[in-house]
Amino acid sequence: MTARIIDGAAVAAALRARIAAQVAALPYQPGLVVLLVGDDPASAVYVRAKDRAANATGITAETIRLPAHTSQTELLARIAQLNADAAVDGILVQLPLPAHVDSQVLVEAIDPAKDVDGFHPLNVGRLASGRAGLVPCTPRGVMKLLAASAIPVEGARALILGRSTIVGRPMASLLLAANATVTVTHSRTRDLAAECRRADILVSAIGKPELVRGDWIAPGATVIDVGINRLSAGKLVGDVAFAEAVSVAGAITPVPGGVGPMTIACLLENTVLAAQRRRG
Repeated sequence: MTARIIDGAAVAAALRARIAAQVAALPYQPGLVVLLVGDDPASAVYVRAKDRAANATGITAETIRLPAHTSQTELLARIAQLNADAAVDGILVQLPLPAHVDSQVLVEAIDPAKDVDGFHPLNVGRLASGRAGLVPCTPRGVMKLLAASAIPVEGARALILGRSTIVGRPMASLLLAANATVTVTHSRTRDLAAECRRADILVSAIGKPELVRGDWIAPGATVIDVGINRLSAGKLVGDVAFAEAVSVAGAITPVPGGVGPMTIACLLENTVLAAQRRRG
């Protein structure tokens, strides 16, 4: 048995094309601003990819680059300016931030209507209570991958590795809303492998390279690997040992080329959604 490979790059490309058509029909250009603090190489690469993708779909994208020593007070002032700017529909603070900055304080300062990352407590609460809001991009992208791949979610046993507020917890809310039976596991879970073997859908977002082995996976299960880990030799791998898993799973996302492209595409979709809600 060889798993079907879920091509996130292709699904993301189709989504970006739909977004571009949507933007072209609007009487205005949605505006996205990213705050990039410091010189983290991975963040810089990711932000450039966001800018390219936004501009290609007709969204006006701007990155404000600030030195690592920028104070929290100055960052809060920048966010206040962007909140008040009618041309800005989406605000994103690129993580990680320098140690002297409290990322949660900055996230809570963003206007919830412009919080295209979906991290503001108001949007988190809306998602948890089943109300409309801006949904975190990676979990949103995972749901779109499942739908595009015709993976049945309703009634499925779904297991999430990781309980972060960025992926694990919002992922659980979205799967529950889709009528899956959801289990959230983490570093303190007893017999993690046995828990994984019960899953019809396994979403790994734990950030440990190749933690999930082939014998952790139920035959025919769908495996969504959110992890992006760089090994000492520079190779990118996921949380799942792909070479082992591909011979057991029914469907699986690769790393790279799986969930990653969907995160950026869903950021653009959130920006357009925020613009439409703000501007009527």
